Amino acid sequence: MSKLLVLAGSTRSGSFSKQLARAVVRLAEACGAVATFVDLRDFPMPLYDGDLEAAQGLPEGAVRLRALVRQHQALLVVTPEYNASLPAVLKNALDWLSRPYDKEPNVSAFGGAVAAVMAASPGALGGMRALVHLRQVLMNLGVLVITEQFALGGASTAFASDGALADGKQATAAQKVVQRLLQVAGKLGG
Repeated sequence: MSKLLVLAGSTRSGSFSKQLARAVVRLAEACGAVATFVDLRDFPMPLYDGDLEAAQGLPEGAVRLRALVRQHQALLVVTPEYNASLPAVLKNALDWLSRPYDKEPNVSAFGGAVAAVMAASPGALGGMRALVHLRQVLMNLGVLVITEQFALGGASTAFASDGALADGKQATAAQKVVQRLLQVAGKLGG
């Protein structure tokens, strides 16, 4: 059974990226995967600072999130779009996760990782501009990012009362990304 980590790239309680990430968890479970939702609020990390890292090592939030990433076959990152890019809290988490960890020297948190990217925004483009930057960052970290992606425009009215995507076409499009990610991760995982 595939294990998927779904990371919401926002800390705001009612963020659209968290809502989409939770909807994606349900879509993944419908595909037979075990899906874990990650709220960055549960993994606090200071702004990356090389001096802080040298003095104290990785913050506890980064260590715990790193362990979660390594326990899953696939990663799905859902980002909001801030000023046509990804938010600082998500970039900061990725920066900390990319750092060496003394308990696992020479082992990347992202080693062999396969990922998909999604975005949610109240605007018409659905966060498409942020996806370009997120994809670039993940690929630079050695993550295999599948071609398929999903951008949810009009996110302020996109969710049903139960948290699912209200529009069937959008739900189908998001589920296709999840299915492709699980398929690729399954093939590469052996």
